[in-house]
Amino acid sequence: MLIVEHPKDLSQHAGRQLGPSEWITVDQAMIDKFAEATGDHQWIHVDPERARREMPGGKTIAHGFLTLSLLPRLHPMLLQVKNRKRSINYGSNKIRFTNQVSSGSRIRLRQTIKTVEEVPDNGVRVTYESVIEIEGQDRPALIAENIGILYGA
Repeated sequence: MLIVEHPKDLSQHAGRQLGPSEWITVDQAMIDKFAEATGDHQWIHVDPERARREMPGGKTIAHGFLTLSLLPRLHPMLLQVKNRKRSINYGSNKIRFTNQVSSGSRIRLRQTIKTVEEVPDNGVRVTYESVIEIEGQDRPALIAENIGILYGA
């Protein structure tokens, strides 16, 4: 884990790879809750019986956006900024869902700090390359360039 005192200290770490995070399990209960929250009830996500018959591997798969939404859960395992007032999600430049996350799979995060730019109000805009890996798979589930703004206390 990288620990820094202030958001501006991240500029010293541009180009640094962080991780991997701990593994977390994406189970059917998590997939079902995401389906309920988003209204995306496509059978490939929420019908284990049909998936057993019709899906390669015989399991349901997580929504791509569920995988993406786990970045805020995984990221704190890689980076801590001690004197931070707040941080916000600024968006993404590119997101690719490169492999399916089957129900019951374990995933983890690796991130590279690509750029750190100062912004007003004692903040920095940080661009990360985020890669979510699937245990036992060569191809990652997700490759994204995402951006956050962190404000110093």
